[in-house]
Amino acid sequence: MSLVKLVDPVRVEDLGRVHFIGIGGAGMSGIARILLKRGVRVSGSDARSSELVTELRELGATVHIGHAASHIRDVDTVVVSTAIRDSNPELGEALKQGLRIIPRAAALASVMAGRTAVAIAGTHGKTTTTSMLTVALQKCGADPSYCVGGQLVTTGLGADDGEGTVFVAEADESDGSFLMLAPDIAVVTNVEADHLDNYGDPRAVHDSFARFADRVGSLLIVCADDPGAAEVARTARARGLRVKTYGLEGEDYRVSGVRPDGFGTVFEIAGRGDVRLAVPGAHNALNATAALAVADELGLPFEEIRAGLGAFTGTKRRFEAKGEAGGVAVFDSYAHHPTELAADLKAARDVVASYSGSGRVIAVFQPHLYSRTRFFADGFGAALGLADEAIVLDVYGAREDPEPGVSGAMVAGRVPLPPERVAYAPDRAAVPALVAERARPGDIVLTMGAGDVTELGPQIVAHLS
Repeated sequence: MSLVKLVDPVRVEDLGRVHFIGIGGAGMSGIARILLKRGVRVSGSDARSSELVTELRELGATVHIGHAASHIRDVDTVVVSTAIRDSNPELGEALKQGLRIIPRAAALASVMAGRTAVAIAGTHGKTTTTSMLTVALQKCGADPSYCVGGQLVTTGLGADDGEGTVFVAEADESDGSFLMLAPDIAVVTNVEADHLDNYGDPRAVHDSFARFADRVGSLLIVCADDPGAAEVARTARARGLRVKTYGLEGEDYRVSGVRPDGFGTVFEIAGRGDVRLAVPGAHNALNATAALAVADELGLPFEEIRAGLGAFTGTKRRFEAKGEAGGVAVFDSYAHHPTELAADLKAARDVVASYSGSGRVIAVFQPHLYSRTRFFADGFGAALGLADEAIVLDVYGAREDPEPGVSGAMVAGRVPLPPERVAYAPDRAAVPALVAERARPGDIVLTMGAGDVTELGPQIVAHLS
């Protein structure tokens, strides 16, 4: 996979009949949903059926399971993600027919056009911050359109077309395609090395965020606590863009007094008072402050924003509760970068401390991508050292082919815990029983990774029962 070719967005009314290759993905299905609600004819295909596919069919989309050239019929525009390989028969047929082929981000730019566009970017926290802002705006009566890389617990949706003037979207930097967006307001939560299979080196990642800031029309909001985001802010200011900062070191929205509150979090915004969240973790205090800053700059009442953030109950796969049995609570997280693992494990410790004080944290981690495992094996190991026990699965390759010598064992061997508290479990089916053997009342089990590790949560609960 390489960085996508950047293209100019096409007006929705000029897209014609749209076909999505990989329509069941979180981002692709969201854009398809919005187009359907705007009266556009939509078709698509995916490798497997899912709830998202069923919902799109109910909205009027024609969705095929499996990929075949024959699916490219009566189509004007084809939308692809970078997960689609050049050998895909539908992509080949679209090229043969000379159809308009656009990346997912270009389709997102098309549906955002004409609204007050807000894009949430950053190496970590994009989905949660976008979701928090969406819920806060909804509670304020703004009825935004939104497209998130996950499903809101409150609505069960990852995207919808609201009646309001604001469109909130998660801006994905993984393939550089966020440079197709031209938001009025943007947030940069943080900038760290990731997706080095695409970018090659950390400097290229930082440069892409600086280029993203160049595309912001009115206001850039950044986390002052993060060195990478702070660098983007300095560059943007030097080029004349209006910049606001938030965080423990924030100039405009300063955070202090962050503390756990049961399963939630409490913190203070200087000059504004306390904000209470129903989700755990100091990192979520920063995510919420970013959302608060956007809503505040949009001119919405602070008390309503605060109430909206308090009403946010999470996003699927972001510290999502999967069940409890035998006094052991099981949660699931999409965390797949060392920084994300560390943040979630610290949040898990806060939750344990608030409830029993004596429970332990058991991490079940599935590395995502061979390249990321190779780049960050040391970081993954160090982060998992924050748990009391760690179980490491084999690598979920996704779009990548296996690399010799790269496996979950690389990570397990770097976890700084006693050997009896670390397990390498290449057989995923054996993991629920392994967890049940180790867990005891008061513990938290946290499954983590961007792959199919998410399926283990209910199985672990069943074994604990």
